[in-house]
Amino acid sequence: MTKRKITIATRGSKLALWQAEWVKSELDKINPDFEVELNKIKTTGDKILDVPLAQVGGKGLFVKEIEEAMLRGEADLAVHSMKDVPTDLPEGLHLSAICEREDPRDAFIAGPQIKNFQALHQGAHVGTSSLRRICQLLNKRPDLKITQLRGNVDTRLRKLSEGQFDAIILATAGVKRLGHADRITEKLSTDVSLPAIGQGAVGIECRVDDEFINNLLKKLNHEETSVCVRTERAFLKKLEGGCQVPIAAYARLKDGNVFIEGLVGSLDGKTLIKASLKGKPEEAVSLGTRLAENLLSKGAGKILAEFYGN
Repeated sequence: MTKRKITIATRGSKLALWQAEWVKSELDKINPDFEVELNKIKTTGDKILDVPLAQVGGKGLFVKEIEEAMLRGEADLAVHSMKDVPTDLPEGLHLSAICEREDPRDAFIAGPQIKNFQALHQGAHVGTSSLRRICQLLNKRPDLKITQLRGNVDTRLRKLSEGQFDAIILATAGVKRLGHADRITEKLSTDVSLPAIGQGAVGIECRVDDEFINNLLKKLNHEETSVCVRTERAFLKKLEGGCQVPIAAYARLKDGNVFIEGLVGSLDGKTLIKASLKGKPEEAVSLGTRLAENLLSKGAGKILAEFYGN
């Protein structure tokens, strides 16, 4: 009997491969007779390493080529970090499953002499690739020198070890998944650094009309995570934001309600516009949209216009 072949499209970074291999192992558990293979694809975001992502422009820097491969029939599904996935997907594709979320917080990683974020000395040099993190950290510590830091997790940790930075900020989820949890100095409170939309969650994208794959992926969907991430993505969609603008949101379920916090900030950290809302899980999309409208009414649109060039 011929095994059913399933091809997973993924980026080739260590973290992307960890995520794809994890999904592969879950599919193997569902049916060990599947023949699951990985199709590694280099994306625009992987090719441009010497320029801050915010200057590259456009959305979907880490998913465009992968989606094109799926539409050509070169893969059955794609595994993504949800924070990299644009809110508008190509016609014919959709998010079929969002897997259980890892810790969504940002990780503060410093040398052994620095005990936590607040212990950073005046004018300390911090590395991060995220405008979202920059605006929030400068709001708390305007004295910091923050420099764009690109590269995979191992590269960033090596640069810290070499003394190029006093500290770096990474996503806790990625650090843990790659086995570097012992390097984390402090997991930053969401009051200090509100996470990126979808941070810590793995999403699986596939063709809308592929009934077999869609039915299969239902078993990997984690309903609580799905509700929370879809709330956050509705917030982002209303703000027309990509991952390279200073927008943050974090939703969680508590006592049967979805509670979401959202933020838009100026790059210098001098202005942070925040708000929060709660509602029922079935209101997820409208809840995220209403929170975005709340921030727009408080002046968030003026801040975002500077990034969109309007």
